[in-house]
Amino acid sequence: MISSLHFLFISGAEIGFILFVILLVFGADKVPEIARGLGKGMRQIKDATNDIKSEITKSAEKHGVDIDITKDVREQIDKVKEDVGEITGPIKRKF
Repeated sequence: MISSLHFLFISGAEIGFILFVILLVFGADKVPEIARGLGKGMRQIKDATNDIKSEITKSAEKHGVDIDITKDVREQIDKVKEDVGEITGPIKRKF
């Protein structure tokens, strides 16, 4: 099972080789243009994702759906942090 997932991980040398091939294929003049185009595309995807999230949030609030499902988790984490702080507080002061 591990060997079938091994192809997903790319090392630094492999990334360098891929960049070298891209440089050879497209040339030094076109690489910045390609990078700009990829950056713009990624920005558009991020903006579209944020728009979808905001629309879902607005719709959920309009229909009275509790959208903050992580509120309880955050409260529990804060409680655990306080408990740990109470336990480790005296230990830290002694050192």
